[in-house]
Order: sequence, then structure tokens, then C-alpha cells
Amino acid sequence: MSAAAVLMQANIKFNGALVLQVFGDGPVKLSVVEVQPDFGFRATATVQGEVLPQASLSQMVNVNNEGRCAITLDPLERLPGHKEKLEKLSEVLEHYMLQSEQLDTTLVLAANSKVAAGLLIQRLPLEGVGNLAGRYDSVERESALGNDEDYNRISILSKSLKPEELLGLDVETVLHRLFWEEPLLRFEPLLGDAGPRFQCSCSRERVGRMIKSLGVAEAESILSERENIEVACEFCGAQYQFDPVDAASLFTQPEAAPPTGPALH
Repeated sequence: MSAAAVLMQANIKFNGALVLQVFGDGPVKLSVVEVQPDFGFRATATVQGEVLPQASLSQMVNVNNEGRCAITLDPLERLPGHKEKLEKLSEVLEHYMLQSEQLDTTLVLAANSKVAAGLLIQRLPLEGVGNLAGRYDSVERESALGNDEDYNRISILSKSLKPEELLGLDVETVLHRLFWEEPLLRFEPLLGDAGPRFQCSCSRERVGRMIKSLGVAEAESILSERENIEVACEFCGAQYQFDPVDAASLFTQPEAAPPTGPALH
């Protein structure tokens, strides 16, 4: 992780700390590497239990398929006195894309109690030798950011879109109003199950694995204070209940799926 984080910091040329984190559900609960822009770095890990000398990554951090990896960019400019605070989520994401991917990006976002909508504009990478690794100096690449007249014109047009237009108009109308002088190539829209939709990934099996990761002592401690172990999903509101028999089976039959009890929605 230390080597990977240093390499990524060198590649993105980011003026701030790059933080690589792995959250584990095995004996390695958390491991973190932080690399500063001058390549000073530090690393730490929280270990609970035995890690065998030849343990694989999954044995250390992904025993129950609940391990996660996250990369965070922490810019120096956001410290007091260095830069104005960003007040819009769109500005935060635009800044991230500029710093991490070296891509000019424009985001227009709007939401109300019923609809969330957005428009994303990005400048395509430069053609030809500019895209070949090792053939395009980083200074030249950075100087091209924000200096493309065509992109800047389209970005200004996009920013003119009002929230009520983005929320109330269909895609064709929005594109026509903004870019009626531009040649457009439309791809087929993603509809139905292929498009955005609410879909919760919670399940009784996953909750069972979470309870099992707490350990026998913690599960018994909860049951000593109440009749059931109750877990509610913060995304969809589903509630899962494990009585003492259900909880015991999680530890006595590790390979079996959790017993099918009530799932209240």
C-alpha cells in the first residue's frame, strides 16, 4: 500500500495529501497510507487477531466479502487562508476532476423533493502524441487545462442552465436550448433496469455476517439486555431481527446462510 500510494501521488501531481485506506472485515480492520506532495509518507494498521505469515489479501481484509478500499485527496489549498471555501458540491467535484484526472469538468446539479438531475461536461483528452505516456510533458498538459476555447464556450452555455429548467425539461429540450448551434451525437438512453433506480443491497445474510463479525461476546452482551438483536438499514428502512437461537446459529454453523426470519419494511 505504501508503494502504491507513493506511485499514485507521483502520477497525479496533486498539491495535497493522497490517502489510501483499506477497511477490513478480517484481522486487519483498518490500514492507512498518507503521502504528502513532497513524498513524505506515513502508514499504520489496526490488527485484531492473528495474521498468518502467508495470509492472502482476502484472508486479512475480506473474510466475509465486506472489505472496502478508498482513495481520498486532501488538498492543501483548503487550509485556512489558502483558498476560498467551495460552496457547491459541483465545484468540489470539478476541482477533484481537475486535480486528480487533469480533466476540465463542468457540473450543473439541481434537486427538489421529487427529482435529482445533473449535466456533466468534460473536455476530451488531446489527440495524437499528447496522449502517449512519456511523450507529453506534465507542464504542457497542465497549461492546456482551462485554455480550450471550444470547451470554455460549451461550459459557459452549460452554466447558464437554471435549476428549474434542469428539473422540469426533458433531455432533448435542454440540449436544444443550450447547444442548438453545435453538432450533437446522441447515444441511446439507459432506461428501465439499465438506468438509474433505487436499489438497496441490504439482506438478512449481510446483516448476519455483520453480527458474526462482532463476535460471540458482543452478540451475547446485546441479547442480555434485549430480546432480539435488531438492525435497521439506513438506506431503505428494512429491519432485521435475530433472536437468541438465530444469533447462536451464526456462530455454530459458519458456512450456512442465516436463518430466514422476519424482515420488516
